[in-house]
Amino acid sequence: MAAALWAAKEALLCKTELLLLMAYGVDGGPFGNRSFPPDTWLKAKEAITGEVLHEFREACESAVPEVKVTTVAVDTGPVAALTEISATARLLAIGAPTGEIAGLFAGVSAARLSSGAVCPVVVVRGPGDDGPVVVGVDGSPLSEEALAWAFAEASNREAPLVALHAWHDGDVAGLFTGEGALPFPGESVRETENRVLGQRLAGWRKKYPQVPVDQVVVRDKPRHRLLELSEKARLVVVGTRGRGGFAALAVGSTSHALIHHAKCPVMVVRETGRPPR
Repeated sequence: MAAALWAAKEALLCKTELLLLMAYGVDGGPFGNRSFPPDTWLKAKEAITGEVLHEFREACESAVPEVKVTTVAVDTGPVAALTEISATARLLAIGAPTGEIAGLFAGVSAARLSSGAVCPVVVVRGPGDDGPVVVGVDGSPLSEEALAWAFAEASNREAPLVALHAWHDGDVAGLFTGEGALPFPGESVRETENRVLGQRLAGWRKKYPQVPVDQVVVRDKPRHRLLELSEKARLVVVGTRGRGGFAALAVGSTSHALIHHAKCPVMVVRETGRPPR
């Protein structure tokens, strides 16, 4: 319910519609020559699903009456349903990992996914009612995608943005690469990282001049500071490394830590080349 209500408010901010999706089937094919799960089981689940969707729709319409809410029930498993719907969705909002959903982030179900999620996935943890939008930046093309979404979300919410880059001794020359990362004579690693982060943010600041930006560079593991910042944030945005989609969520240690321990909603973005809309 927390995820549904968060998504309803997000839909209002983005001037779009809300689709409540419930998948009551099981991921995977037939077992031997018998249909699995049994038809009687599916029919019972379908009846329960209808009741749940009705309850959720009424709650969302009551909380955010300006948003058009539709519901869809499918007899496939959650992994297949989420992957398919992600091709046309702006983003997916789900609750904190439990049951089958937890498997998406622990790697249990990743091998059964035929393709990755096309849109970002928001794991709704904590209220996220106020505070800044926080984004983790490492200078990669993927973090550019995360920056695009973070600035768009901060703009929609009329909220400030905190752009965090964390480096540590194991980075050697830091996570930023390219000519811009070369230190000037007498420049410390921290100064280099801070300068290059500023260069990364310059174009986005120009595109979103109304968004106040706090640039933060620290020597620490990124997940430590992002978890700390999540205590007073309304949203944390991170990229994820790996083969793509839900499968990738099981790979990055930072996104994994946030999904399970953050104090506010977490948006996990993969590199798709599709801008926020």
